This record gives sequence, C-alpha cells and structure tokens, in this order.
Amino acid sequence: MAKLPELAPVFGAFYRPPMTANVKKAKARLAALKAEIESLLVMGADANAPVELDQVAVGRLSRMDSMQQQAMAQAAERARRRDLVRIEMAERRIAEGEYGYCTQCGEEIAEKRLEIDPMAERCIKCAQ
Repeated sequence: MAKLPELAPVFGAFYRPPMTANVKKAKARLAALKAEIESLLVMGADANAPVELDQVAVGRLSRMDSMQQQAMAQAAERARRRDLVRIEMAERRIAEGEYGYCTQCGEEIAEKRLEIDPMAERCIKCAQ
C-alpha cells in the first residue's frame, strides 16, 4: 500500500501525521509562563513611572541613573508583553491543532526545541 505524502489532500483538508509534541505538558508550561510574566508586569509597574527631579539627591548623575533604570524597566516590560503575545499565539495553535508544526514550512518542530521554548512557532531550519 502506498504511503500518503505528508501534506497530501484528503477529503478537502490536508493530512498531517499525528503530532508527537506533548500538548498537555506544553499547555501547563505556557500557563505557568503566562502567570509568571503577568506577575512580573504587576511588580514592575512602578518602575515605569516618570523620573522626577529630586533636588535633595546627588544631582545630575542620580537623575541619569534613574532614567537609565527606567529605560531598562520599559524594555523589560516590552519584552514581557511580546512574550505574552507569543504565549497567546501558541495557545491558539494548540486549539487549532497546529501546535508543534512550523508556521513557515509545515514540518514538525523538534520536541527538544518545544521543551526549551514552548512558544516556538518555527523549526530550527526556518528560524535561522
């Protein structure tokens, strides 16, 4: 009997071999990451407040240091928000049955890659 090609049309849809990625484990890991990021966003909210000129402090250097710390906190918040979007996209792929497959080439993403980054949407080859 002939083996079906990996993406051969079957009744109007595309055939995909069963996914080997552990979806249950990925869901739990994504939920934990999401909770951690959301708590970090709440804790870091005050670090994004405008830097005020403090006449009592040392002066210009302390204000510049405060501005630098504020910029780093804002960059960290942007990165966390990007990760939240990536988590939501991964959850959407799980719901649609597309989790574990490269969004670019359609090949299966290596299980080790998904263990390291459960939000990964591309295989190693396409990510390079």
